[in-house]
Amino acid sequence: MLTADLARSRMTDDGVTPLFIDPENECYRQTARDLIQLFEAHLDEPKGDLEDAINELTVEDTDYKIVQGLAKLLKDECEFEIVAPADPHEIRRRLFERANEQYPIVRQPTLGEDTQKLEVYSGIADELGISLQECYQGMYADLEDNKRLVKIGTRTAEQYASSEDGDTSTSTTALTGSSNEEYERTDLTVDWLLTRYNLALAQAVLYDATEMRIRVWDHYGTVFSYVKLFGLMHRIYPINADGERVESTDHAAGYEAVLDGPASLFSQSQKYGIRMANFLPALPLCDRWEMTAEILIDEALGETRELTLDDTEGLDSHYSAGEHFDSDVERTLAQKWERATTDWELVREDDVFDLGAEVMIPDFAIEHPDGRRVILEVVGFWTPEYLESKLEKIRHVEADNFVLAVSEQLDCASEDFGSAADRVLWFKTGIHVYDVVELAETYARESGPSAPTEMDT
Repeated sequence: MLTADLARSRMTDDGVTPLFIDPENECYRQTARDLIQLFEAHLDEPKGDLEDAINELTVEDTDYKIVQGLAKLLKDECEFEIVAPADPHEIRRRLFERANEQYPIVRQPTLGEDTQKLEVYSGIADELGISLQECYQGMYADLEDNKRLVKIGTRTAEQYASSEDGDTSTSTTALTGSSNEEYERTDLTVDWLLTRYNLALAQAVLYDATEMRIRVWDHYGTVFSYVKLFGLMHRIYPINADGERVESTDHAAGYEAVLDGPASLFSQSQKYGIRMANFLPALPLCDRWEMTAEILIDEALGETRELTLDDTEGLDSHYSAGEHFDSDVERTLAQKWERATTDWELVREDDVFDLGAEVMIPDFAIEHPDGRRVILEVVGFWTPEYLESKLEKIRHVEADNFVLAVSEQLDCASEDFGSAADRVLWFKTGIHVYDVVELAETYARESGPSAPTEMDT
């Protein structure tokens, strides 16, 4: 994503507007094309040389923030590594020890026993079995500017040898974030870079969000999975086709979610702000969506402005609509389940518990070939306020096959879960498969018409 100094937006009394660029503008397309070619040309070269080349290109262009912003997004897709024939720390240690033993080191000998710098380098190079040049270059190869660009997206220097430049570059992005498998593998092209830049401009505004309200009319399961993936505190309500809240899911055409932002929860925690911004690309996975966010512009006065986006903005997502997990605890449980010997199957859950004015989306379903089924909710890290809100929802769930795995680190007890108190599995650092299986054997029931309302994705 963009850093705050590269953000571009306009603020008025009516709200905040990201200064999107036109991806079809030939000037911007040429800039993007030049940058992609510049990165390709610097494969296997030091990072410092790449930065110098970017700065030179920036000087030639009047849109400083745009050039640097596009370059930042490309750097996010790059891998820089230490490239040296020997450990740089070991080279330095030996050089300094040898220099200390033969002090003083001189450029030109004045006495017969003076030691020249070249002799020290040559001696250490021979000891390490490397050339004199490799010894000299490897000494500080671990400095940030000396690290080598070894990969752009998923492509290495060798793979670039026969590829074409320009709009049809075949570089593929692995993309960045908290969980790499959540990202679509996309050709790194001029079109990708410019549309990704517009999305990044919108993300940058959200760093100071106090609240986000989203409305989606399709792909609910995918969107709300990303809400959980990024650890966002949320409340979900059924809505009709016009975006108005309705009494139950029976009359729902879509769902509204209220997401609490970093300013409201953690006093402008930048870490949580990045989570809010990271979530945004999930929305363009929907055909129809709307988002409104309150952006804090003056913390002392509590002054805010509104950011409004919807599916007409032309934003594209680089996220995958495929299966993913909401936390490391859930991912680890799924991995353990694959290795376990049991007839029970752990599946991602797209059901909705209708709680009247609100809804709740559990994490997993655990299904047996004979038709028995339980619904599993994993209760991990939440703020005290959000935990209380979540407990209130759980107490309203009327399903006797609803079970919970709850972290012992939370400030709650079994009685806080109401009628589900006997269906709680407490865990310290991870959830054990066979403990969940035992819970499923006890509380599972056959799927029937009283099961939660299923969401179409």
